[in-house]
Amino acid sequence: MPDPTPVGEATLVISADVNFLVVIRRFVQVAGANFGLATKAIDDLVQAVDELAANVILHGYQGAPGQIEVRCRAEAGSVAVVLRDQAPAFDPTTHADPDLNVPLEQRQIGGLGIYLSRRMVDDLRYRRLPSGDNEVTLVKHMAAAA
Repeated sequence: MPDPTPVGEATLVISADVNFLVVIRRFVQVAGANFGLATKAIDDLVQAVDELAANVILHGYQGAPGQIEVRCRAEAGSVAVVLRDQAPAFDPTTHADPDLNVPLEQRQIGGLGIYLSRRMVDDLRYRRLPSGDNEVTLVKHMAAAA
């Protein structure tokens, strides 16, 4: 019997500009749907990618020109999105979780993006490539949010 798991890969290379976040979101949404990811899982994956791509643009490149490569691929039972950039090294997997017990009025604005991204995907990995590029991989399992 043939394997029903979708296979494939799609790549987008785009300028690191907040105005293009909508393009990245749509790209991940369409790829997730094409690879058979459930709607809730697509929504979670799109949100997580959006948060991390925004961090690259705003905090990594800090207004300097640059690019972000977004690669979506179907794997056995999951969809992976790989973000690559040439910004200074930053490993989101080592970023401390915010203290959610602090009353809202005492918290600083922002600072939840990485925390939320980690909770919206099933796996989040980082590596610094020999080229000096950052590579973050986000994985969402097909059955995680059917």
